[in-house]
Amino acid sequence: MATAGKVIKCKAAVAWEAGKPLSIEEVEVAPPQAMEVRVKILYTALCHTDVYFWEAKGQTPVFPRILGHEAGGIVESVGEGVTELVPGDHVLPVFTGECKDCAHCKSEESNLCDLLRINVDRGVMIGDGQSRFTINGKPIFHFVGTSTFSEYTVIHVGCLAKINPEAPLDKVCVLSCGISTGLGATLNVAKPKKGSTVAIFGLGAVGLAVSDTAMEGAKMAGASRIIGVDLNPEKYEQAKKFGCTDFVNPKDHTKPVQEVLVEMTNGGVDRAVECTGNVNAMISAFECVHDGWGVAVLVGVPHKEAVFKTHPMNFLNERTLKGTFFGNYKPRTDLPEVVEMYMRKELEVEKFITHSVPFSQINTAFDLMLKGEGLRCVMRMGE
Repeated sequence: MATAGKVIKCKAAVAWEAGKPLSIEEVEVAPPQAMEVRVKILYTALCHTDVYFWEAKGQTPVFPRILGHEAGGIVESVGEGVTELVPGDHVLPVFTGECKDCAHCKSEESNLCDLLRINVDRGVMIGDGQSRFTINGKPIFHFVGTSTFSEYTVIHVGCLAKINPEAPLDKVCVLSCGISTGLGATLNVAKPKKGSTVAIFGLGAVGLAVSDTAMEGAKMAGASRIIGVDLNPEKYEQAKKFGCTDFVNPKDHTKPVQEVLVEMTNGGVDRAVECTGNVNAMISAFECVHDGWGVAVLVGVPHKEAVFKTHPMNFLNERTLKGTFFGNYKPRTDLPEVVEMYMRKELEVEKFITHSVPFSQINTAFDLMLKGEGLRCVMRMGE
């Protein structure tokens, strides 16, 4: 392509300071280096994780920075050593990677790549420790290796999933983070059998969509009962759209919610998926599963000082506790098939997309999420 090997000037939304509105700026995007790919982003969505690190509450502030990690685009050019992708390929950037060479990537049981596992503090490329973004020569930091709030971005090849070019990028872009995480937590990790009962802790978390897709996965697996557990009863109506059949509000009961669920299900649910990050919800999710075969899966990220406490007999009575990262999907290997699930109409993503705005209105997308309005806002680049 005419731009290959050259610096590209384009529009990007730059976060200059924590919690301050993003500023649309003209940035220079350097060519990709070894094992890197420069991608033209066509659509990018706003995830709660972007807001969390924009607010910079409780983590290392890295500014100025180009946020964004849930997107769809087209390969513009590739760096030395890149053989799997060529200009024109349709790709989904992913915040975690798959180098295909480390022990984790070679294992059928793990997706925790040693080289490309998420690093929220690193604001530079992993190859040379430099940024590919500048404004008048001043470096602008990257975010989780993707930085999709830019019309062009540079990403390590291991963090790009090549997908069906017929798939609409304005829809499947949302599969690169939260939706796949929730779906995989149920289908890949909890693995409910047809006719089983599944409890989902935390409904419709703002901007996450994880719990909704966890319910979607349970419905796809043929669960007979999907019980939503949340402190906000207003979330039940929304959750019904994703397969929720029952609702339990812990505040409505004097006994622990796990005891309520055990009584409701004649001994406990077959599977439980926890999506809140609250350690007490995690404990409840584990203690509400049936002895002998019950499996609880933890998706939410707890506070760094949280402590999980339960009686050892809960394990000896053959309950299983598991954790998951990105739904146990290997980005390059597995994500293309998730896109095909959408193409075969086995997975509906449109109901997760509640808003669509031009990229120039990115601060409107932030406002919508901060107000708790909707799940996903997809932004159209080049407008």
